[in-house]
Amino acid sequence: MKNTKVQTGSALLVIAAAMLWGTTGTSQALAPTGASPLTIGAVRLAIGGTVLFIFALMKGSWRGFKGWPFLPTVVAAVSMAAYQPFFFAGVSKTGVAVGTIVTIGSAPVFAGILGYLVRSEKPSGKWKVATCLAILGNIFLLMSEKDISLNIVGILMALGAGLAYAVYALTSKELLDKHPSELVVAVVFSLGAIILSPLLFISDLTWLMDWRGSVAALHLGVFATAVAYLLFSRGLAKISVADAVTLTLAEPLTAAVLGIFILGEKLNPQALVGLLLLLAGILILSINFNRWEKQADKNELL
Repeated sequence: MKNTKVQTGSALLVIAAAMLWGTTGTSQALAPTGASPLTIGAVRLAIGGTVLFIFALMKGSWRGFKGWPFLPTVVAAVSMAAYQPFFFAGVSKTGVAVGTIVTIGSAPVFAGILGYLVRSEKPSGKWKVATCLAILGNIFLLMSEKDISLNIVGILMALGAGLAYAVYALTSKELLDKHPSELVVAVVFSLGAIILSPLLFISDLTWLMDWRGSVAALHLGVFATAVAYLLFSRGLAKISVADAVTLTLAEPLTAAVLGIFILGEKLNPQALVGLLLLLAGILILSINFNRWEKQADKNELL
């Protein structure tokens, strides 16, 4: 039987990562005019990848590329790089609410399917319940929006972002089976930053000269990328891909709370129900692993 304390601790690491990701929307909203979402994404990966690589070097984790699995690394980096344009294209065509909810809501489903097909990780009962609650919560959040734009291309782009994130989690899991978490994220994000680097040469970066732009970029790169993905990778190393991605639904929960208290956004009844459903799903997946695991073991024996 799996160590319950290890799993619970790993779940909390993933939730902490998701809470840091939940600050990205607020950071972008507070950034100065001229900071386009796509450029912010490229700057975020560049800063995050650099910080992660320096951290890996300081820890002495780097031993060169000898024996390093090439294909999973490239797939993980390409997936993380692809997530940025897919997500922002989906948001631009369908609006922030629809694009974000479709992306975040689809990622756990893709992760569950891919985890089962590629790693034979059979989705647990708690994952099924938690994911259903999360999807229902996202539907309520969607219903809470007054102005909804349904664009088929935008929906497909958002689904592509959800798939890209699930693929990143899956391939990272394979790398984490053999390498330290800080080294995995350092290599993947550095390569992802190189893939997106052309954007830095063709985009207007003058917004970085504004102190608000600098603070937003550093926060997104250091905390919402380097620290967050390091926490996520350490948690992912001990729990299934499906569980880890579903737990990241703490991100919209955090974003909503920050939107209310920092940006002064209003919370209507439908949004409140949606957030409570998301919270219920996260709690089911992260608390009392022991009882779920015992029941799963009994079912397997039967």
